[in-house]
Amino acid sequence: MNCLTANFHHHVSFGVNRLNKKIAVIGSGIAGMASAWLLAKRYQVTLIDKNSYIGGHTNTVSVPEQGKTKLLPVDTGFIVYNEPNYPNLVGLFKVLDVQSRTTNMTFAASIADSGLEYAGNDLNTLFAQRKNILSPRFLKLVYDILKFNRPAKALIEDDTADPELTLGEFLALNNIGKAMQNDYLLPMAAAIWSCPPSQMASFPARSFAQFFDNHGLLNVKDRPQWRTVMGGSQAYVAKLLNDYSGEKIINNGVVKVDRTTDSVTLTLEDGQQLTFDEVVIATHADEALALLADASHDEQRYLSAFRYQANDTYLHTDERLMPKLKPVWSCWNYLANNSDDLTPAVSVSYWMNALQHLDTSSNYFVSLNPITAPDPAKVIKRIHYMHPVFDNQAMLAQQHLASLQGRQHTWYAGSYFGYGFHEDALTAAVSVAKAFGIDIPWENA
Repeated sequence: MNCLTANFHHHVSFGVNRLNKKIAVIGSGIAGMASAWLLAKRYQVTLIDKNSYIGGHTNTVSVPEQGKTKLLPVDTGFIVYNEPNYPNLVGLFKVLDVQSRTTNMTFAASIADSGLEYAGNDLNTLFAQRKNILSPRFLKLVYDILKFNRPAKALIEDDTADPELTLGEFLALNNIGKAMQNDYLLPMAAAIWSCPPSQMASFPARSFAQFFDNHGLLNVKDRPQWRTVMGGSQAYVAKLLNDYSGEKIINNGVVKVDRTTDSVTLTLEDGQQLTFDEVVIATHADEALALLADASHDEQRYLSAFRYQANDTYLHTDERLMPKLKPVWSCWNYLANNSDDLTPAVSVSYWMNALQHLDTSSNYFVSLNPITAPDPAKVIKRIHYMHPVFDNQAMLAQQHLASLQGRQHTWYAGSYFGYGFHEDALTAAVSVAKAFGIDIPWENA
């Protein structure tokens, strides 16, 4: 999946003064943070971000609680990982001595118009509404979940499968019922990728099946153990920055990147201009393209292939944005007004107490695109996140991203190189660092 496995080291020209090479890294999400941290081991690096903090989607909010002096760290972006599917992140955490603990990724759905509520934790929560034991639609949903797994695994093994076959087409070919699609599969996928359920139908079927299989979602049991960073994801950012030897510029983003034959000049928001030997653009793909004063044909073609979904995110304490049945409450909770209308942005509430084992008697939630606005008195913070949308156009462009690396002293890293997750962004950063001759510390441990 990750096209950065291609060898692009030949684009780099190491001069006699290579240790004096000045490198700018734009964007301080995990792709930018890790690129800067790794490259600073050998080069002069400046990490630049428009935000007031370093971290991007690694965004922990410190919440004051009545009667307590210690702030409660609640994550709002990156929350969980697992060891089988996040090898670079596991390696990074080991090197930085980041402490984590086990957690769960249970899923629940609450559909307002039908009144349907269920969770996949066990039979008791699956049939939390006892009437569903006798509901033909719901029983067909459960049957089709099991039915879907077999052809999905066969698709993964079929090297002759059409790479442009969409998930929607695959579901139709295998006669998967609308109840399973609209009340389970598309909502769960939409919650994973933070995009409208309707857009998941355009996701390439084989890549979707591969992802689900890697995460044990095509099995009833033997799923990977999820983990969360103790003290919130800010804990790993703090350790990484403590070990980072380069410069940092925050609250002053890059607005333009000008390239010449031997250097790169960055114009910042305050008008300041800085010149570097190389630049790593670790932003979203559309943001990267917008920064380039002179994008090449290939940069325009491949970076423009990625679309992004805006997700309005709230950290709050309003329990109305959870399933009505408390036994159904899960780590991920999909909420919809109408199961047949899949076009709105995905509405999902994360129960942070369950995910992070929060030491508190209050319930905290992170809700993306809530179907009902939370009570303003219960809102702690509102954040706007952007997430990549993976359709066939994006997947085809991924195969060519490696060809952009190092041209005109410009490099790219971001989660759009893979499936859109933390590991993908970090893997992209690792590949860039390797192209600059950096040894990855956890690979030699």
